[in-house]
Amino acid sequence: MADLLQQYSFLWESLDFYLILAFVLVCIYQLVFYIRLSRASRPSAPAPIAPSAGVSVIVCARNEQVNLRDYLHALLTQDYPCFEVIVVDDGSEDATSILLEQYARDWSNLYHTFVPRGARVISSKKLALTIGIKAAHYDYILLTDADCRPESRYWIREMMSGFSDQSTELVLGFSPYFENDTILSSLISYDTLFIGLQYMALAKAGHPYMGVGRNMAYRKDMFFAHNGFQGLLNERAGDDDLFVNKVATKSNTRIVSTRDSLIWSAPEQEWRTWFQQKRRHLSVSTHYKLSSKLRIGFEPFTRGLVYVLLIVAFIFGGGYAKCIALGLWLLRLLWQYVAINIAARRLGIRHFGIEIVLYDIFLPLLNLYMLISKHFRRKPIYW
Repeated sequence: MADLLQQYSFLWESLDFYLILAFVLVCIYQLVFYIRLSRASRPSAPAPIAPSAGVSVIVCARNEQVNLRDYLHALLTQDYPCFEVIVVDDGSEDATSILLEQYARDWSNLYHTFVPRGARVISSKKLALTIGIKAAHYDYILLTDADCRPESRYWIREMMSGFSDQSTELVLGFSPYFENDTILSSLISYDTLFIGLQYMALAKAGHPYMGVGRNMAYRKDMFFAHNGFQGLLNERAGDDDLFVNKVATKSNTRIVSTRDSLIWSAPEQEWRTWFQQKRRHLSVSTHYKLSSKLRIGFEPFTRGLVYVLLIVAFIFGGGYAKCIALGLWLLRLLWQYVAINIAARRLGIRHFGIEIVLYDIFLPLLNLYMLISKHFRRKPIYW
């Protein structure tokens, strides 16, 4: 009987040891991950590109009369010596075309074109972008959306500074959302910041995998050298991140994350529409390269493992295992809080408090649910 008790005691002690070891290893990875996230927001200081480098700002618009009226002026008045703004009307049914004609009479650097009605394509957004890029007069393409407002008059200058290195063909920026006091706004801000820091951190580490189409620049010749969106035309979405996943390399991609390089966008106002947007973005990520999937999937895997090990420690672990697991979990949350808010302050985004704990649990579960449910949906996801 004594021998049996001794064996059980040894097993429980071994369980505690392996629980603590696993928890330590997972938390170390998480701590390193958040260190990289906080560093991703550090602005680089590249030499300014020659002012003679012209840039074409491409904006696709569908029923964007109100947003163009509010934000187009901020694009047209940028402090940059040589640029044009090309707005592609993607089948608008409001007064978008009339508004563009009015603006074009007053602004010589504004051009507008349109997607032919009746064009039979899976993704009209990709067609609209291709039309805009083909119409561009300059060698550099800078993309944004009709509902976006630059942080300052130096947005073009800051984004173009990323091309100071001759080997750079692709520049990725960051685009937060306008904020208000609702829970949804806070969640969207956190989710956008986290995703942005992740793709910027991996790009700085030499593994670019995505970007956002409302704040991205590339050389026009690179777009055509890679046959534009060829190979992506069967997907309704992915004109930005799938294109980056296709063409970005360690040597040709650069991150610009200065405050003046930001461009703000209007967020979804309802939970239902945000869920739809989130599902659309996640559906695109399933088409990433395998290496990209593994890199971005390891963090939520280890995050989930933290909570699994914490639960196991409290159910089966001894006193020391419980204390160490709880202490490491709290340390991880503290460092997550510090790292996220350091990055948020640098980028001019709201401060996050205790809600980080809820987002830390809720967002991975939501992503997992949407990825699984995607396989049971018959209705196509439109861009």
